[in-house]
Amino acid sequence: MFSVDSIEKAVLLDEKAKEVSVRQVDTETAAGYGIYRGTKLTWATLVFAPEAARWVRAEVWHDDQKGRDLPDGRYELKIPYSEAPELVMDILRHGENVEVVEPPELRKRVVERLAKAAARYAR
Repeated sequence: MFSVDSIEKAVLLDEKAKEVSVRQVDTETAAGYGIYRGTKLTWATLVFAPEAARWVRAEVWHDDQKGRDLPDGRYELKIPYSEAPELVMDILRHGENVEVVEPPELRKRVVERLAKAAARYAR
């Protein structure tokens, strides 16, 4: 998965391209989150504040996502991903209205990005 407009240069090679079946391509690229696809998946658990819950509940982040309403009005969303960059960007757009519950490494990555953002505004 890539954006064609991201190609900066193309070079014609003398080598033949590797033949790969459509089924194999689909197997390798069908899972994961956003443009970062792969077969080794990790599940993220995100909890959204009631202010964001009504909007997130209606969004499709991934075909295999699992969501549920929590008794206090929050919304829990579980989504698979193979690489975190695009998922982190989508989490950050919800600011204070989302918490990464699992996995710890994704939570740490979001905390680090939020700390950098806060430091920029502290100047």
